[in-house]
Amino acid sequence: MKVNIVCVGKIKEKYFTDAIAEYAKRLSRFCSFNIIEVDEASKIDNLDKKSEAEGKLILEKCSGVIVSLDARGKMLESPEIAEFIKTNQVSGVSEISFVIGGSNGLSNDVIKASKLVLSFGKITYPHQLFRVVLAEQIYRAFAIIAGLPYHK
Repeated sequence: MKVNIVCVGKIKEKYFTDAIAEYAKRLSRFCSFNIIEVDEASKIDNLDKKSEAEGKLILEKCSGVIVSLDARGKMLESPEIAEFIKTNQVSGVSEISFVIGGSNGLSNDVIKASKLVLSFGKITYPHQLFRVVLAEQIYRAFAIIAGLPYHK
């Protein structure tokens, strides 16, 4: 299976890239894991138009089943995320794209294209840190599927 995190902007801090690299290394035994970054629409002042422009870039990079991360989404426990991935694997899905929007959130077009809109709670995460959190949860899901003791 191929798993992507499609996100807006670039990470500058080495400690975030190091953490993501660690989870990418762990995930390599289960899937092909990729971070796909799209440019922030920084030259657009209108927030709705900015989200729409970023949404178009996001959708161009998404493949397979789309899972959007949004505070308005459904909150699942880690075993439920694992079950979602496993169910898609068993049904022949070869690629999942997890989407993290920009600072103004995701466009309605991205939300509509998503098979699942997932929330990690009502708090706001820094986007760069959230990539690490999401990578860890994806690894945790594959560890659960494989029956590893990582998730207790």
